[in-house]
Amino acid sequence: MKRFIPFMTPDPTVAVIRLHGSISTGTRGQLNDVAMAGPIERAFRRKPKAVALSINSPGGSPVQSSLIAARIRRLADEKEVPVYAFVEDAAASGGYWLACAADEIYADRSSILGSIGVIMASFGAHEFIAKHGIERRVYTSGESKSQLDPFKPEDPKDVERIKAVGSEIHEAFIEHVKAARKDKLADDPSLFTGEFWVGQKAVDLGLADGIGHLVPFMKEKFGKDVKFAVLGPKKSLFKRFGAQIAEDAIATVEDRAAWARFGL
Repeated sequence: MKRFIPFMTPDPTVAVIRLHGSISTGTRGQLNDVAMAGPIERAFRRKPKAVALSINSPGGSPVQSSLIAARIRRLADEKEVPVYAFVEDAAASGGYWLACAADEIYADRSSILGSIGVIMASFGAHEFIAKHGIERRVYTSGESKSQLDPFKPEDPKDVERIKAVGSEIHEAFIEHVKAARKDKLADDPSLFTGEFWVGQKAVDLGLADGIGHLVPFMKEKFGKDVKFAVLGPKKSLFKRFGAQIAEDAIATVEDRAAWARFGL
């Protein structure tokens, strides 16, 4: 109401961007640049005192992580708005990539942070199909087109290629973290091995700036009258009415698998 009364100073506002869930190009409610573009743009358009990132993610696509983080950082610099990240259960792998878009990172004492690495997983079923008399037929116009086919025996050359790809992505991840955290990072060789840490240990290693929660932290910084505008991806009309149940069930299984890596 204050903003409509002349000469009255409106209460400070903090825009809260919810970054909860796995990071994927899928359309099943996971985090990706398309889903988050609108909420992120609106957050900075409101001219808030600060933007707070509420993060709870086990990671996912490195490209989508990079796109979301780059959008946040670009707008923060353009609008000259400080960004603070607050980790809930986890900011792991791609989730930590998102956290590094903030100027400062805070976590709960039981939050999981880190997992700065790259994982690529598949399966091998060639022995199973051979045992059951199933013949695999693949026709390609390029010798590497069928590499990593789970229904063929593993080829050492394919393994070498995929590990090289993973190393390049890992290096980009490391550079992103170093650029964001700078001299805050401890000189510890385990930081970039894919290992993860809890709460205070993550702070000690420089992965976070302290232990703190979003609302009390912002009230202490901007006063008890600070207002919060929460923004996040919206579900489609069909999903709100329970359509695409099978698709949502698959997404749930995928999410549970991602979280299970951290015992959550």
